[in-house]
Amino acid sequence: MQKYSEIEIAEKLKELPDWNYEDGAIYREAKFDSFKTTFSIMTRIAFECEKQNHHPNWTNVYNSLSIHLNTHDAGGITEKDFALAKTINTILNA
Repeated sequence: MQKYSEIEIAEKLKELPDWNYEDGAIYREAKFDSFKTTFSIMTRIAFECEKQNHHPNWTNVYNSLSIHLNTHDAGGITEKDFALAKTINTILNA
């Protein structure tokens, strides 16, 4: 899988305004009304991650969720990361 350059990443992020690039990963943060809601959304994302065979680095504290994506095998950001980010956006915006 082809690793994107920082210029390509910046261009691709224009399609995902809630996502940023930092320390070799694209990331998004979100807050919800409760831990239960946050965990439910994480579960929905987890099923999609399994389907795409691509898994985030993420953290959850009570009602906040931080998601970081990169492709370890490629040593950077690839199309797999952007595809999963788009899927995550669909879930978060539902």
